[in-house]
Amino acid sequence: MSDEVPNEPARNVVLVHGAYADGSSWSDVIPILQREGLTVTAVQNPLTSLADDVAATCRVLDRQNGPTVLVGHSWAGTVITEAGNHPLVKALVYVSARAPDAGEDFTALAAKFPTPPANAGLVHNDGYAQLSESAFLEDFAGGVDEARARALYTVQGPIAGDLFKARTTTAAWRDKPCYYSISKQDRTTAPELEQFWPNA
Repeated sequence: MSDEVPNEPARNVVLVHGAYADGSSWSDVIPILQREGLTVTAVQNPLTSLADDVAATCRVLDRQNGPTVLVGHSWAGTVITEAGNHPLVKALVYVSARAPDAGEDFTALAAKFPTPPANAGLVHNDGYAQLSESAFLEDFAGGVDEARARALYTVQGPIAGDLFKARTTTAAWRDKPCYYSISKQDRTTAPELEQFWPNA
């Protein structure tokens, strides 16, 4: 496989979910993209480590037929920053996410910004963490229809307790076009942290 992205429009989109979620969190977005004639695949991240999530994402990228837009929500911003150097990735889209620099210490950086309300609802058990029902419904899925929010809570993916301590070894956004959506009322990641951009 060539290291260069083919010079043609991307007709594939790979969606990568963040912490406390699974691929079904994209179920409202997928039909919209499909109606535009795009081939869409949602990754199922194990949320056990950055390396595991990147591997899961790259396995999906390997199956794409041509240039692909790689989209990451929240924690998945870190995942696509590492996986985005895949030769089929034409552009990166960060949705309420961080675009870390290589080697960035997320935990230390996050400590410089307001603590998001959802953190108070973290429940730890046997080395994993997930959001309590109230934190999930009020903070993670705030504004979502209640029935939909409860369904998302049911499929919530527990994360490895040290997941956010992982550091990327590369920053794909330095070499590929990227687009960024900031959620000004985000209650799981501080909007100020979302807006922070490493010196490029």
